[in-house]
Amino acid sequence: MSISLRARLSLAMFLEFFTWGAWYVTLGTYLFEQLGASAVQVGSAYANFSIAAALSPVFVGLVADRYFAAQRVLGVLHLLGAGILVMLARADDYGAFWWLLLLYSLLYAPTMALMNSVTFRQLKDAGREFPLIRVFGTAGWIIAGLLLGYLGIESSASLFYMAAGASAILGLVSFTLPDTPPDRTGNASLGSVLGKEALVLFKQRSFLVFFLSSLAICIPLSFYYSFANPFLNDLGISNAAGKMTLGQLSEFLFLLVIPFAFKRFGIKVILIMGIIAWIVRYILFAFGDADSGMGLLYLGILLHGICYDFFFVSGQIYVDRVAGDRIRNSAQGLITFATYGIGMLIGSYISGLITEWFMLPEGSAMQFNWQGVWLVPAGIAAVVLVVFLVSFRDQPVEEREG
Repeated sequence: MSISLRARLSLAMFLEFFTWGAWYVTLGTYLFEQLGASAVQVGSAYANFSIAAALSPVFVGLVADRYFAAQRVLGVLHLLGAGILVMLARADDYGAFWWLLLLYSLLYAPTMALMNSVTFRQLKDAGREFPLIRVFGTAGWIIAGLLLGYLGIESSASLFYMAAGASAILGLVSFTLPDTPPDRTGNASLGSVLGKEALVLFKQRSFLVFFLSSLAICIPLSFYYSFANPFLNDLGISNAAGKMTLGQLSEFLFLLVIPFAFKRFGIKVILIMGIIAWIVRYILFAFGDADSGMGLLYLGILLHGICYDFFFVSGQIYVDRVAGDRIRNSAQGLITFATYGIGMLIGSYISGLITEWFMLPEGSAMQFNWQGVWLVPAGIAAVVLVVFLVSFRDQPVEEREG
């Protein structure tokens, strides 16, 4: 691969995640402070992205991948998205904002798969080359968070203008990417796109337990995405978005640990460690504060690498190994649809309802009883842990080979 091509792909990956990170992390804070939204409305707003994630495989699998060059669809979606982001910045009514956010999410969600499609088509050794390009996506998310905190625009409409600028640039850059023509081989169907062929895996009790655990653990995940930034800001912590980027740094570092952990412990232990990390994280959040408990908050943020990588990333590896070559793609499509689509959709609404339940009277020092809020997802994760410990059976030979 030429240096020019690698640079363009890396830039596109950087802008892809910069655009997302520029608005997603601090959306809850923006809605609370600028639109006077309730916690239920914040959860509902985040649910839009889950709706889009559930529908995205249908668009990509049945339309984009079949009839249009991926780089052109990528460019058009990001240019249209930039316009919607500007409209979001100017929306002063929650109802209009919600519908615009749904429209934007429907435009953005397919671009993640399309970005990967364009990139993978150019690689000779994906296992070695892709991480070197994908890491720029993590860098984009981190830098977006650092800029939000440094510029002090976490709750300002300026964050949407920043995201719009990045989206517009990416839209133009996309048209310079290598031609990635549609793949019309095979028989695409709605069932295959959503992973129908992988339903046979439910005959294995351990896979069923893993599947249901993945759905359930999306509820604690939704609490973090929707309310971690408002929580830190409510405590009066400065540059909350910047401090939260420590979670992405942790995520990057623990990705490097996973191959060694697989060989040393096996899949069951790794997944259990991921669930335990969710419990510990929320207990730390429940008892942390902006003074003597600041260290607890930092540790809770840094646990993101174990929380996310050891359960969700390792879970993808587990699905890959259990499914085998014949239904690998179908199985990954099924678990992605279930978690980022259905699981996060349910989690977004539940997190909003629970947080609203712990709202404090007007005039209180803080907006919510955050200790009560965080102990709920900790309890949910604890229930998942017990069920998983009792029901999941490791497959040492398959999981530890290689």
